[in-house]
Amino acid sequence: MTDHAGRPAQRLLLVHAHPDDETIGTGATMARYVAEGRGVTLVTCTAGEMGEVLVPELEHLAADREDRLGEHRKGEIADAMGVLGVTDHRWLGGFGTYRDSGMQWHADGYAIPADTIHDNAFWRADLTEAADHLVRIIREVQPQVLVTYDQFGGYGHPDHIQAHRVAMYAAQLAAVPSYALDLGEPWQIGKIYWSAMSESRMRASLRALRAAGDTTSFEGMDPDGPLPPFVTADENLSAAVDGSAYLDQKMDALRSYPTQVQLEGGFFALSNNEGSQTWAVEFFRIAAGRRGPLGPDGLESDLFAGLED
Repeated sequence: MTDHAGRPAQRLLLVHAHPDDETIGTGATMARYVAEGRGVTLVTCTAGEMGEVLVPELEHLAADREDRLGEHRKGEIADAMGVLGVTDHRWLGGFGTYRDSGMQWHADGYAIPADTIHDNAFWRADLTEAADHLVRIIREVQPQVLVTYDQFGGYGHPDHIQAHRVAMYAAQLAAVPSYALDLGEPWQIGKIYWSAMSESRMRASLRALRAAGDTTSFEGMDPDGPLPPFVTADENLSAAVDGSAYLDQKMDALRSYPTQVQLEGGFFALSNNEGSQTWAVEFFRIAAGRRGPLGPDGLESDLFAGLED
């Protein structure tokens, strides 16, 4: 179904920090909505220039050597979007406007800003300037649903936190009737979600791994103990999008990121056993708007639930 402008009647906008973030957290949802004929627009805030390089023959691209990783990851995300079927991908402010800020690990297990940050790092971006780049996109695309991270960026990465700030602020500014009309006609986004990971699903998957004898993947994480901040208590979840039919697509899209992602073991160990459903069903917390009809699990099964076309 299309609107009067010939666009898909239902349109989703996602704001992510670096190439691969979108596929890890929302890839199945993106593939499903594309297949269902809904509009999917992805905005990536940086090219991930400061990422680690997992492929030895490409280590020369790293920031502390040739510093050409961003260009390479630009190609990786193009390949991943081809796999997911997403044809509308934007760079916030244009490619290269904002650089990956980098990060380091705090002793308590979450990310914090690196000691040295480039001048044009996204973490240092002027909030209104960065938001205006997104306001222009919001007013052009006119999405009914926006997806981004929570206020902690899932695990504390400064670029994830900044993406959250920019997305939430831009959503407000875009709706103001008198604000910066040179950026387009005002648009009110109907529902805003923060991506999440289900605590019960994560604990079940960890138990499956440990029962199978895997004690190294998610090392230090006890199925019955404290979990890291990117895991969300089930009572705080609002929606669960079942992307089981698109799990293979999601995993193939992740394979488009060889410099960043290894599907064998580690964080993605769950993709190689019965715990793969951890990556097939994607969870969200509602941050603005009203929830639509709920399923027997008490969650929405569709991010557009309750919205009129």
